[in-house]
Amino acid sequence: MKMVFRWYGEGNDTVTLQQIKQIPGVEGIVWALHDVPAGEEWPMDKILAYKKQADEYGLHLEVVESVNVHEDIKLGLPTRDRYIENYKRTIEKVAKVGAKVICYNFMPVFDWIRTDLHKRLEDGSTALFYEKAKVEDMDPMELVRKINENPEFTMPGWEPERMGRLTELFEAYKQVTEEDLWRNLHYFLEQIIPVAEANGVKMAIHPDDPPWPMFGLPRIVTCRDNIRRLLKLVDSPYNGVTLCSGSLGVNPDNDIVAMIKEFAGRIPFAHIRNVRLYANGDFIETSHRSADGSVDICGIVQAYHETGFTGYARPDHGRHIWDEQCRPGYGLYDRALGIMYLWGIWDSMERLKTGTPLNRREPYAAH
Repeated sequence: MKMVFRWYGEGNDTVTLQQIKQIPGVEGIVWALHDVPAGEEWPMDKILAYKKQADEYGLHLEVVESVNVHEDIKLGLPTRDRYIENYKRTIEKVAKVGAKVICYNFMPVFDWIRTDLHKRLEDGSTALFYEKAKVEDMDPMELVRKINENPEFTMPGWEPERMGRLTELFEAYKQVTEEDLWRNLHYFLEQIIPVAEANGVKMAIHPDDPPWPMFGLPRIVTCRDNIRRLLKLVDSPYNGVTLCSGSLGVNPDNDIVAMIKEFAGRIPFAHIRNVRLYANGDFIETSHRSADGSVDICGIVQAYHETGFTGYARPDHGRHIWDEQCRPGYGLYDRALGIMYLWGIWDSMERLKTGTPLNRREPYAAH
C-alpha cells in the first residue's frame, strides 16, 4: 500500500507540502489543475509547476484527482469527441511527470452532495453531513433560481464552473436514462483506455456520492453489480475503480470487504474513510476509527492486505478538529490521524503475517 495525501495547490489549500512531508509514510500528493475548466486540455507549463513544487519535498505526482469529464461526454452530444481528444492529450501530459493513476467520476451535473459542511459531533468537532429529508424536499429548479439571484449560493459539492449551465443541464438530462449514461461511459472508455494503456496510466472511476439517483438524475457507479459491469465495459487492467469506502458505505447493502476481494487487481486507488449511518437515512462523516462509525475500516484494511494491495491509498474526508480553519473535509489534523490509524492496522497485519519485528534492528548511519 502506497500512502498519498490530497493537496489542492499553493494558495488553494491551508495544508502545506512541508506538513504533508512530515506525515509518516506519505510518499506523494494527489493533485489536479483545479483552475482548468472541465473538458479543456491541461497546459504543460502548469503541470510542470506542480512537479517542481512536489520535487522540492521529495513527493511524487503519481495520482491525479481529478481530470473532470465534460458534461457533453456524459450527455453523449456530438461535441463530445473534441473534449475526449483533449482528455487523451491530458493523459499523455500527466504521464510525462510520472502519473500512474487518474481518478475521475461520471456523475451528472454535480459531484458529491452534503447539506451541512460543519455539522457538530458529540466531541465538539464538525464534519460533513447529509440530511436525507432536506435533499428529498429540494426542487432543483428552485435552487437554480436561488443561484441566479445570488451567485454565491451553492450546494456543497457543486463545482462553480457548472453553475451558469444548471438550467440547461437539468433540461438536457431529462432525456438521459441510466442505460444512456452507461452507453456514454462505454463510448468514453473505448476512446481513452487505449491511450491510458499506452502511457502506463490506470483510469480509476470514483463511485457516485451518495450512491443513488439525485434530483431525478441518473447515477450508475453505486454498487457491486454496477462496478462489475463497469469493469467489463472495457476489460483492461487500465480500466479500474477508485474504491471509496465512504461513498459506497452510506448504503448499508454495500459490502466493501467483498468488493475489495472480488475486484482485487482492478483497484489502483483507495479512498478510506468512515461514516455514521442513521435510521432515517441521514449520515455524517466521522474519524477513521471503526468504532466511531458504521463502516468496518479494520476489515477493509485487512482485506486490502490479504489481497496483496500495492496500489495507492489516501485518507478521505476528515473532521475539523482543534479549531483548524480549512477546506471542508480537507484539513491536516484529522486526515493525518487517519493515516496513522490505517498504518497501525496495516503494520499489525504485516507483523502477524511475518512474525518478525518491523523496526530497523541495526543502528542507523550517522546523519
